[in-house]
This record gives sequence, C-alpha cells and structure tokens, in this order.
Amino acid sequence: MNQFAEHLCITFEGYRAKAYRCPAGVLTIGIGHAILPGEEFTSLSFDEAKAVLARDLSKAAASTFRQCPGLLFESEAVQGAIIDFTFNLGGGRLQSSTLRRRINQKNWPEVRKELNRWVYGGGKKLNGLVLRRAAEAKLI
Repeated sequence: MNQFAEHLCITFEGYRAKAYRCPAGVLTIGIGHAILPGEEFTSLSFDEAKAVLARDLSKAAASTFRQCPGLLFESEAVQGAIIDFTFNLGGGRLQSSTLRRRINQKNWPEVRKELNRWVYGGGKKLNGLVLRRAAEAKLI
C-alpha cells in the first residue's frame, strides 16, 4: 500500500466506527469507505477500517495506474497524491478529466493547478477538499 495515499486518507477522511453521510451525501464508514450496495456494516474497529482502506486503496491504485501508466515511473509521493485523488473522487472522475491528460503529459505544474479545481462536494466548495487538494499538490 502506498504510504502517502494511506496518510492522506487517514488525515482527511478521519475514522468513524459507525456509518454516516459524507458532505456529498454518500453513506460512508471507517476511513472514507463508501458503502456499496449489498454491504452491511454496523460498525468497524480502527483495525478493521484500516483493512478496508487497504482494499479500497488497492482498487484506487489499479484504476490510477491503468489510466496513467506513466505514474509507475514516478516517485511514491507523486503516485500517492494521485491514488488519493482517485480514492476520494473515483476512477471515473479521473478518466474523464483534464487532470488525467496533464498527468499523462507529465505537465506537473498543470497537474497541481488541476488538482486544486476539485474542491466541491455536493455542489459546495468544501474547506476540507481545498486542504486535501493542496496536500496532494505539494507531493507533486
């Protein structure tokens, strides 16, 4: 597991033992795990939440590297920043984004600018996302 992505997720998602709705309205539990149809969680210990996070980050990493294969040759910090982005917003958002094009062009100044555009949740600018994108951009 990418340690940079794990640190960003734990820092910005936090941990909640019980299910809650994130600012975008998604039912969530643990360390930012979006509860999927058919999943039934009543509560998660911190260790259980970290295990779920490891699976979620593995999926986010696979999606990230499939869409941005050149990242395999970048530093773990750069990889972690983009894996965290994918974890937070989903592979579909990365796939259709200008951010992806800039990553694949290795245009790192523009990647940092593009990251800072993704700060809205539920149609509102969220300070937590502003801080998260800034932390990701610092790793690039």
